[in-house]
Amino acid sequence: MNKHIKKVAVIGSGIMGSGIACHFANIGVEVLLLDIVPRELSDKEKAKGLTLEDKVVRNRLVNDSLTAALKSKPSPIYHQKFASRISTGNLEDDIAKISKVDWIIEVVVERLDIKKMVFETIEKHRKPGTLITSNTSGIPIKFMSEGRSDDFQKHFCGTHFFNPARYLKLFEIIPGPETSQEVLDFLNGYGEQFLGKTSVVAKDTPAFIGNRIGIFSIQSLFHTVKDMGMTIEEVDKLTGPVIGRPKSATFRTVDVVGLDTLVHVANGIYENCKDDERIELFKLPGFINTMMESKWLGSKTGQGFYKKSKDKDGKTEILTLDLDTMDYRAKKSAKFATLELTKTIDKVVDRFAVLVGGKDKAGEFYRKSFGQLFAYVSHRIPEITDELYKIDDAMKAGFGWEHGPFQIWDAVGLEKGLEFIKAEGLEAAAWVQEMKASGNETFYSVKEGSTYFYDIPKKSVAKIPGQDAFIILDNIRKTKEVYKNSGVVVEDLGDGILNVEFQSKMNTIGGDVLAGLNKAIDLAEKDFQGLVVGNQAANFSVGANIGMIFMMAVEQEYDELNMAIKMFQDTMMRMRYSSIPTVSAPHGMTLGGGCELSLHADMVVAAAETYIGLVEFGVGVIPGGGGSKEFAVRAQDTFKKNDVELNVLQEYFLTIGMAKVSTSAYEAYDLGILQHGKDIVVVNKDRQIATAKAHAKLMAESGYTQPVKRTDIKVLGKQALGMFLVGTDSMEASHYISEHDKKIANKLAYVMAGGDLSEPTLVNEQYLLDLEREAFLSLCTERKTLERIQHMLKTGKPLRN
Repeated sequence: MNKHIKKVAVIGSGIMGSGIACHFANIGVEVLLLDIVPRELSDKEKAKGLTLEDKVVRNRLVNDSLTAALKSKPSPIYHQKFASRISTGNLEDDIAKISKVDWIIEVVVERLDIKKMVFETIEKHRKPGTLITSNTSGIPIKFMSEGRSDDFQKHFCGTHFFNPARYLKLFEIIPGPETSQEVLDFLNGYGEQFLGKTSVVAKDTPAFIGNRIGIFSIQSLFHTVKDMGMTIEEVDKLTGPVIGRPKSATFRTVDVVGLDTLVHVANGIYENCKDDERIELFKLPGFINTMMESKWLGSKTGQGFYKKSKDKDGKTEILTLDLDTMDYRAKKSAKFATLELTKTIDKVVDRFAVLVGGKDKAGEFYRKSFGQLFAYVSHRIPEITDELYKIDDAMKAGFGWEHGPFQIWDAVGLEKGLEFIKAEGLEAAAWVQEMKASGNETFYSVKEGSTYFYDIPKKSVAKIPGQDAFIILDNIRKTKEVYKNSGVVVEDLGDGILNVEFQSKMNTIGGDVLAGLNKAIDLAEKDFQGLVVGNQAANFSVGANIGMIFMMAVEQEYDELNMAIKMFQDTMMRMRYSSIPTVSAPHGMTLGGGCELSLHADMVVAAAETYIGLVEFGVGVIPGGGGSKEFAVRAQDTFKKNDVELNVLQEYFLTIGMAKVSTSAYEAYDLGILQHGKDIVVVNKDRQIATAKAHAKLMAESGYTQPVKRTDIKVLGKQALGMFLVGTDSMEASHYISEHDKKIANKLAYVMAGGDLSEPTLVNEQYLLDLEREAFLSLCTERKTLERIQHMLKTGKPLRN
C-alpha cells in the first residue's frame, strides 16, 4: 500500500484527542482538530456580547482543549512551534474539510451510539480510500462499522493510542470484519517508522491486549494486598523500579490515570468476558467501591490512594489511604530483606531469580503475583493474540514495564514459573506443557543477533518479524564483542562500524569509560571505518562520575584531578579529531559529560525523547570536559556582525549558567546543543543505533577526512568579560544568585570571554580548554562546591547556596 500521510483529521479534542493531534504535529504532519459546537455561552462570552453564531464561540471547546493540552506537563509536543501545524474547527462548519485528509481518527466519548453517529457524518464527506480509525479502548470494532459502505469498512479499524500519546509507545491496531490486510500492514509499519510506536495487531476482544493484561495485573494486586495484609506503600515499593516498572508503581499509577478509568475498563471486561477463567478477579473489591462512591478518583479529584495535605506548620505532606480503616494516615516506610539482596544487581532481568527466592513477605508476594500473572497470560493465547511476544510488547510499550510477562517467566525459569502457578491452585495453558515436552525450555531465544519466540500454532521457534530495521545490543553483545572493560563494551555492528556502549552505573563517565572510548577510537582507526557511541539503557549518560571528583577534591589530590579532567578533555577532542567519523546517539537523560560527548561528535543522531544539557552549575562547577570551550566556539561561529556578538555570547553563557536542559531533542537545537544541517532526530528509539550506524557508514564511504584543528576562534576578551561581571554583580545585589553562584558564573565568564585579553583575538581550542580546566579545578577547592557535590551524591538533586 503506497500511501503518504500528509494531513490527518482528529475528531474529538479531549485529553486523548489533543494528545494524538500533538503527536502527529510532532512528526511533521498537518492536523485538523475538530470538536462539537457549544450549546450555550460562557459567562465571559456573555460579558463580551458574543452569540452562539460567533466563530470564537463555535470553536471554543476545541481551542480551549488544545490550549490546555499545550500548557500541560509533561508537554504533549516536542516544540511549541510545532503547534502551528494544528488547525482547529468544529463538526458543523468544518466537517467538509475532512475530504482533503489522508487519515481520519475518531476520539470521541466511549459510547457506541455516539461513535456510530460520528461515522455516519464522516462518511458523507470522506473521500474513498481515506483511512478511518477509532481510538477506542475497548468497544468492539465489529459493531462500529455496521451499516457503512464497503470502502469505509475496508479502510476502517481500531487504532488504540495510550495516554499520553507522545510518551507511551503502544499502538494497538484492531481489525474490523472487513479491514483489508493492506491497511493493517500499512498502519503497522507507519506506527513503528513514523510515529515511533511499538505497533501490535490485536484481536477484537474486550480491552484488546494491553488493558486486558494490565487491568488483570492491577486487579490481581488489589486482591493480593488484602489477602496478604499489605500496605499501599509496600505494594508500590515492590512493583516499581526494582522490577523495571515506573516509579509510580501500582497505586500511584492508578491515581494518575484515574480510578474511574480503571473501573470502567475492569467492568467492561467483567461484563463481556464470561469465558475468562479468572473473571471473578475483575469484580471490584469493597475498598474500590467505597472510593468510587466517595469520588476519591486520584489526582483529578485531589485524593485517591494518596492525598496531598498540609501539616500543622503549613508544609505539604503526602498521606496514604489505609485500606482497613479507609482513613488517610502518614506514609509508612516499606523495607524488605529480599530487596536489599538486589541492590548490587544493576540489570533488572537478573533480579527476578533473587526476588522470587526471598524468604520474607516480599518473596511470597512475588511468587504469588507472578504465579497468577503467568497463568493468566498463558490462557490468553489464542484468545487475544496468537503470538506470545505481542503480549510482552504491549505491556512494555503501554504500561512502561521493562520486561513483559513471558520475559519475566524466562528470567525465573520455566519450571519455577509452573511451580508458582501450581502453588496458587491454578494451571498453565496446555500449550506451555507442549512447549516443554518439545524440548523448548524458554519462550525466547537469540540466534545470530535476532530474537526468536516459541510459535504456538507451529510448535516451533520463529523469528520475531520487523527486526531488520533494528540493532538490539543485548542480542549481539556476546558474539560481536571486540573489547571490554568495567566501563564499556565495544561491539562490531558490521559494515566496518563499531559501537561503544557504556556499562557503568547510570552510564556515568569515569576513568574506565574514558579509557574504553579511547580504545574504541584506536580500534576503529586501525581496522574499521567509523564509530557510534550509543546504548539502549534508560538514559544515555547522567554525566561525569562526580563521586570520583569529590573524593579527589576532598583528599586534595589536585594533580590527579587535573590529569583526570585533562583526560576527559583530550578524549572529547579525539571524538572530534579522529581519522574516522564519530556519531553520538543520545537518548533520555544526557547530562553534563554525556552532553559534552555529543557536542564533540561529528554527528548526533538523537532520539526525540532526549533531555540534554550542561548541568554542572548545579554541583558548583562549570563544564570541564570541553563544554565551556565548545559553547564559546559555537557562539563565535554564529556571530553575524560585530554589534550582536555580545548578545550571541550571552545566550550561550546563560544556557550553561541556568543549567538549561531540553525537554526534547528538538528543543536542543534552540540551546545550541544540536546543530541544524548536521544533527538529526529519530522518533523511534529502537531504530536509533541502526540509523547512527548508517550515517557513520555513509560519512566513511563519502570520503571522511580528519578535520583540521581550529585556530580561528574569535574571543572578545575584556569587552565580553566586563559585560558578564557587571551582570553577575547586579544579580547578586538583587539576590537572584548567591555569592558562590556569582563565583561560578564569573569563572565561566572568564573562559567564554577568552580571559581578560585587551582586544578581540583569534585563539585555538587548546587555549580555551586550558582556561576551562583551570577554572574547574579552582572551583573544586571551594567548600561550598564540595557541599553541593556531597548533597548531589546523597540526594541526586542539586543544591543551591
